[in-house]
Amino acid sequence: MATEVVTALVSEAQKQPFLPFSAPWFGDEEKSEILQTLDSDWITTGPRTKAFEAQFADYIGSGEAVAVNSCTAALHLALAAIGVGPGDAVITSPLTFAATANVIVHQGAQPIFVDIDSETYNLDPDKLAKFIHEQCRWDPRSRSLRVKKTNKRARAIIAVHYAGHPCDMNKINACAREFRMTVIEDAAHALGATYFGRKVGMLADIACFSFYATKNITTGEGGMLTTQNPDLARRARVLSLHGISRDAWKRYGPDGSWRYDILDAGFKYNMTDLSAALGMHQLGRLPGFLERRVELAARYDNSLAHLPLKRPTVLPHVESAWHLYPVQVRCPWTTREQIIASLRAANIGTSVHFIPLHLMSYYRRRFGYQAGDFPVAESVFNQIVSLPFFPRMSDSDIERVGLAMRRAFAEPAAA
Repeated sequence: MATEVVTALVSEAQKQPFLPFSAPWFGDEEKSEILQTLDSDWITTGPRTKAFEAQFADYIGSGEAVAVNSCTAALHLALAAIGVGPGDAVITSPLTFAATANVIVHQGAQPIFVDIDSETYNLDPDKLAKFIHEQCRWDPRSRSLRVKKTNKRARAIIAVHYAGHPCDMNKINACAREFRMTVIEDAAHALGATYFGRKVGMLADIACFSFYATKNITTGEGGMLTTQNPDLARRARVLSLHGISRDAWKRYGPDGSWRYDILDAGFKYNMTDLSAALGMHQLGRLPGFLERRVELAARYDNSLAHLPLKRPTVLPHVESAWHLYPVQVRCPWTTREQIIASLRAANIGTSVHFIPLHLMSYYRRRFGYQAGDFPVAESVFNQIVSLPFFPRMSDSDIERVGLAMRRAFAEPAAA
């Protein structure tokens, strides 16, 4: 493409406001609730946090919900609550954010990666079964599954619902039941998604949600652990606040007491009422957010239909939460990096989800992973880019991105 044409396009793009990859959406209700929280003098864990937990448990249908300060905290508490520790291993996907595997390491256990499905980018249940039957053995003495190479006990599976599309939980749960493993849903992307009509958060032993700024609802920072097991919930709740005995949050209220006991060496993972004030109203707006995400995805599908891309797959038995709109660049004359650069020149933000964890320096050094170990995850990573996607986007924003994408693919051919 001629230099003067490129310069003109960049100049045109810079006249338009920056379109971020993601942005939150707050209304008057959230703002009013924050002010009421400040006026109440109770800004840390208190009545609003408890109300948000109850609302969230009711929405999911889980019976139990523990509000915490991040999904990372929820994942860590899930592993701690079931007793994962040194000598154990936890199986998960390599195509996920660092938190999913970091918490396994924090518990002294080993993260075991299994490659992903090429359509949904979720943990491939057939590869999971193959790994279990070829690289593990059943130990009848300890009644546990052992990884042959390390002799560690395979205690749990963390199923990451990538981009809001649920994993194939029937197959994953079947593997887990056969070998006495706990299943944890990493549902950071998937609030509101369903699998055969059942909500994410009800598909395994424990589920962990994120309310980070880019997620389907946000409390700024925040997360939630859900379970149908009251004992697990009680243990997670105690561990979430220094291991202090039950109802520690009431110590400074009218019904509280200064006396408490330390039941375990816990963490500082509690959610604040300031965060919960946002969450209470964000949760009420979730149905509208999800409806808009479905609309935006359909508009993207139409706008990008004739470009050399692989657009997201949604299987028939699934309702995706549409947290992300990731596309794979499959074009002989341009690369993912060139597409990102072209969109940046058009004042449009993007992201990449994710760099596979087995390629990260720490996991290579500590556990011996290397390039080539998980070819599907690596192939997806090398081609994928996440386009701007959030409910505040307008239809014209989608058209703007679509136009920029069409120009980006045309540039090398016209050069």
